[in-house]
Order: sequence, then C-alpha cells, then structure tokens
Amino acid sequence: MTQDSELRIAVIGAGPAGVYSSDIFLRQLKKLGDELGVGTEARIDLFEKLPVPFGLVRYGVAPDHPSIKFISSALEKTLDNPDIHLYCDVEFGSDVTLDELLDRYDAVLFATGAVKDKPLKLEGADLDGVYGAAKFVEWYDGYPTGAREWPLEAEEVAVIGGGNVAMDVARELMRNADDLKNRTDIPDNVYEGIKANKAKTLHLFIRRGVAQAKFSVQELREMEKLPGVQLIIDEDDFELDDETIEEAGKDKLTRQMVEELFAIREMAEDMEDDGDVDFEGNPADRQYFIHFNSAPVEILGEDGKVRGIKVERTRTSADGKMTRTGEFVEYPVQAVYHAIGYKPEAAPGIAYDEKGAHLANANGDGRITVSAEDGEIRERLYATGWAKRGPVGLIGSTKSDALLIVTNMLEDLAKAAEGGRVAPDRDPESIDRLLESRGVKPIDFTGWKKIDAYERSEGAKEGREHKKVIDNEKFRELAHAE
Repeated sequence: MTQDSELRIAVIGAGPAGVYSSDIFLRQLKKLGDELGVGTEARIDLFEKLPVPFGLVRYGVAPDHPSIKFISSALEKTLDNPDIHLYCDVEFGSDVTLDELLDRYDAVLFATGAVKDKPLKLEGADLDGVYGAAKFVEWYDGYPTGAREWPLEAEEVAVIGGGNVAMDVARELMRNADDLKNRTDIPDNVYEGIKANKAKTLHLFIRRGVAQAKFSVQELREMEKLPGVQLIIDEDDFELDDETIEEAGKDKLTRQMVEELFAIREMAEDMEDDGDVDFEGNPADRQYFIHFNSAPVEILGEDGKVRGIKVERTRTSADGKMTRTGEFVEYPVQAVYHAIGYKPEAAPGIAYDEKGAHLANANGDGRITVSAEDGEIRERLYATGWAKRGPVGLIGSTKSDALLIVTNMLEDLAKAAEGGRVAPDRDPESIDRLLESRGVKPIDFTGWKKIDAYERSEGAKEGREHKKVIDNEKFRELAHAE
C-alpha cells in the first residue's frame, strides 16, 4: 500500500454531524496531508439508515424554522462532492458490520443522532396522554417510521422543558394549520392533524428561572409570532436580583436570551391590555402560558388518563442552583408532553456511556474506547456530534466538534503504518459488491436529487416550495426510477 491510493473513511450517519465532518476532513487533508505524510486524497463513504440524508435538520427541527432551508442547502452542496459517496437506506449493524467496514476503511467515524426520549421520572408518567417529545417531533416532521396520526383531542395541554425542543413542541401545538402549511413542507397527514387539534390552552413549565433557560433567541422570536395566540407570563418570574442579572450578562447568548424574554414580557402585557389579542392585535382564540420556576412533580390521572399536573414553585439562585419552596399548584390538563432531553442511539459493537448518554470515547476527544470505564482506545474508531458528547448543543456545535475529531483522526493516521492506509481491502467497489450480495440497494446522491425534485414538484402544485414524502417505499421507488 502506498500514498498513491486514497485514504478511505466510513462515516455512519448523514445528518449535520456526519456531513460537516466529511467536509472538514477533506478540507483539512488538502491543507495538512502532505505535511503529515498522509497525502491529500481521500474517499469518504457516508452511510445512513434512512432513505434520505440530513438527519436532525430534516427530522429533528420543527418545520417552521426558517434556517432549515439554509442549512439543508449547505449540507447538500457538501454532498455534491465527487470524493463523498452517499449510501442511504443502509443500516449499520444489520446491512453491514463493523468488521466489514474495518476491512475496507482506514477509519470509521460515528455521527449517529438521537431518536429516543430520556424517560420522564414522575408519578403518573405512564398515564394515557403523556408523550415524549421525540415521538411527537417524528410525527410532525414526517419521520419515515414515525406515527402517521397523532391524538390531538386535549383542550388543555402541558409541555415540560426549558430548551429549544420544548419550545418547538409548544409552538406546533399552538399552530394554525393553514399558516403552517403555507410556510413549510409538512405532509398532508400533519396538516390534517393540526387542523383538527383541539388545544386552546397550553402551559409551558420551566424548572429554573428566566436567566437559566436554554432557549435560543430565534426560538423566542418564533414564539412571538403565532397567529391567534395570546402569550401570558407571571410578572413575579421577571423579578431578577442584581446578582442574577450580572451573572446572565457575562455570557453573550444568555444576555440576548434574557433581553428577548423581557421583550416577550412587554408583549404579553400589551396583549392583555389590548383585550386578549395575538401579536397582530387580532382576537386570540388560544392562550400560551409561560411558567418559570415551576417544577412538575406529578401527573394526575383518572381512569388511566391524564386529568392534571401538579407543579412545585422553585427558586433559582444566580449560580443556577434550584431550590424547592413547598408551594404546589395544580393545573387541569388532558395531555402532557415532556422535552427533557434525548438519548443518542447505541451502535452495535461500540461501548455506550449510559451516564453521559453517548458512545464511550476518551475524555470527549472522539476516540472510541473499550468501555465507558476503561479509557483504552480502540484504534481507527471515532465519534462526533451527539454520538460523542450526548444530546447537548445546537446544530452549529457539530462544526467545532468535527474539527476536533478530524484533527485527532489525521494525527492518528499520520502515526499509522503505510501513511494511514491500513485497511486490507482497498477496492472502492468492494462495499458495493458486499451490499449487492445481500440484496441491499443504497440510495445515492443522484437518488436523493430525484426525491428532492419530486418533493419540490408536489409542493409547487400547492404554491409551496417543498412537500415531504414520508413513505419508505415511495422514497425507494423515486430514487431507483430509471
């Protein structure tokens, strides 16, 4: 083996983490490869279990986020690179094993995302009418194996969580179906579901204070512009002491978030003063209550169904420590959604760190280890994004992750024999023959472009930019059409 042959890298997961890492690897290799002695040529094969790429951007972010279009087009531009080969509809662990990849690739990078909710550990969490955010997000984002119908019978609803997913869930529950359809790519079943939604009152419960919430400013601004919705706040939640204001001011993003929340407070006061109206001054037919310093302690039931939620008032100090007050309030609700965090997926043959909720890796540097307890590094295996650090950080955080992991990968390849070209099978078509022998038909970038063109044409019929396909067989039919 010589440097005349290209480096071969397998990436598992074609969401933002996998695509960003592929792009950064190729860029850094061109820049540093000769200096490191590994050459500047590489082939990256990107494996995705779903029939389409983009993971979290397509299936984890609410459809009414305007930034999705920009992120998707940037990711697509990266995939349109002759050195990156897309293998959608190929599942790691069943269609192809770790050993088979290590035979054919010099390094394997895991960029798998998260599709499961962290469990809600409250009494009553098993009642009919309690839902994890992940499954609801799958429904409204048209996830291929997600629910096709969603029960939206409750007139009073609670959402638990102090982050962006909680905000997404609450916003979609308060959405006007026609407004959502006009602005997004939602499929017909989601439009019909939201059109039939009976929710008139929503309570968002955040355990800590205004200065400790984890909302992005963009999320807050989207909350401010919900047709037909009146925002309602508790004045007491906004009584911040000097120490808390000073602490919040140290971090730019926190300061901006707090400033936006105070703007929302003013907006909520105006909505009330003007006769319970929405942001445009029109009569509101839905009410959205935002409760800070409110920790749900029990979901109340009757005949196995949700009938209410019991919440304890809390206090939050400037350093973010929360204490309970012993004051309880009960709210009548018929459905509870919890957005308290995701649990990233395990990967067959890779140790999992249950405590950190990510693949076991050395000191967060992305190098996969034998176990969560044993820091011994397994050569040629890496993790990035949520697979590396757990379900924290925005999509943009995956870029800084990717640079760190790519730097470590290149460092390790430079130390390896044969200029990093250690995989014994270097035939680039070997993986195609293996998959074909198993009856696996990958969807490549050309196949994805056919799907995308169809979604655009279906959207255009309704004056929309895009309309999502949600059926796996339809994806395959479109992608493999001659």
